[in-house]
Amino acid sequence: MADLSIDFAGVKAPNPFWVSSGPPSNTLYQLNRAFEAGWGGFVWKTLSDPLLNVTNRYGGIHYGRTRAIGINNIELVSDRPREENLREIREAKRRWPDRALFVSAMVPSKREAWHRIVEEIQETGADGIELNFGCPHGMPERGMGAAVGQVPEYCEMITSWAKEVAKVPLMVKLTPNVTNIVEPARAAVKGGASALSMINTVYSIMGVDLDTLEIQPSVRGKGTPGGYAGPAVKPIGLYMVSKVARENLGVPISGIGGIESWRDAAEYILLGATSVQVCTGIMKYGFQIVKGMISGLSRWMDEKGFARISDFSGLAARKIAPFGELDIMYRTVAEIDYSRCIYCRRCYTACEDGLHQAIELVQKNGRAVPRIKEEECVGCRMCSLICPAQCIRMVERDRGFPSQSWSEIVAANPGIDSDWKVMRRWRKEHNWRTK
Repeated sequence: MADLSIDFAGVKAPNPFWVSSGPPSNTLYQLNRAFEAGWGGFVWKTLSDPLLNVTNRYGGIHYGRTRAIGINNIELVSDRPREENLREIREAKRRWPDRALFVSAMVPSKREAWHRIVEEIQETGADGIELNFGCPHGMPERGMGAAVGQVPEYCEMITSWAKEVAKVPLMVKLTPNVTNIVEPARAAVKGGASALSMINTVYSIMGVDLDTLEIQPSVRGKGTPGGYAGPAVKPIGLYMVSKVARENLGVPISGIGGIESWRDAAEYILLGATSVQVCTGIMKYGFQIVKGMISGLSRWMDEKGFARISDFSGLAARKIAPFGELDIMYRTVAEIDYSRCIYCRRCYTACEDGLHQAIELVQKNGRAVPRIKEEECVGCRMCSLICPAQCIRMVERDRGFPSQSWSEIVAANPGIDSDWKVMRRWRKEHNWRTK
């Protein structure tokens, strides 16, 4: 049986599945329900000066019959009195000493304000503090949240203020709303961060009601940009976690963004995370989803021969390479499994109008049947992705040439980057499609 326990910045947890700071982590009641269900850690909803939230707070984007593949929110920090939160946090740690408990915090950019909040939280016995440098709405105009996370110098400065009085690990939560997330990550570590969590939500406007012409969500006719979360942001989260993990900054990463299954969690860990945090998935399906996460990840680890989380953390990140290092000689073409084909013609329409005209319709038994024109297929894979019957796969074809990257080709063929004639001659010599 795989061992799911982890050591995250010196904090032990029975598994890597943690409840993220947000609506699901607002009360002791929710924490009890989460830990009873099996979650390994909990990041308490952000403490600050209590504020009034608005209604409506959420907007959703749907695709086909799938509801809320993405959710936009304009909810702020905890609107409960800080004293009430601190009292419940203290009780939570007393009840659940074997679980990881971090507390999110976000206060104005003043040294004394950060000293005070850090001291108040660590007096509760919490295992660590998450510095929220990522909230994209409601706080930047006050010098908090993303306004900090978008400026590396602020990340370092405020982290160092918190570090001056911190006796517990500090985890810095980063915003994805930056050009290069490595810079604030490196700055936070330089300032004393023990760990990083990413990503916070993405700046977004969810949509416009075409009847009322109001921004969604609407608050008495007006709307504001909010934070985008849910399965739709997972690719962004995976990219940013991998980018920071490959920098080897010496601190663990807690991966966040669109995690709803053990498969999602495994991908984050493979790209460099040690723990993962879930918010929107709980809002949609409840705390019980962790049971499937635990059993699914355990079974997969057993099948792969991984005894513990650290055995595969970051393994896939090593496979990320610049485009110039990819094998330009590798070739795949589409292949149709006609025993599963439903003859919807979606592959034909997509390729004929939007791609490379490599699929034709031929008459067979009185019906139009798609056929791959292999000599025209460039192996883009789009037909396989959109096929509703999942009957198209990509198969390798040997080009008869040794593996070679674009960087190697350029080095061996001076001028190929700037001289079209040189490139055309090379393509012809290597039987490359020139259409």
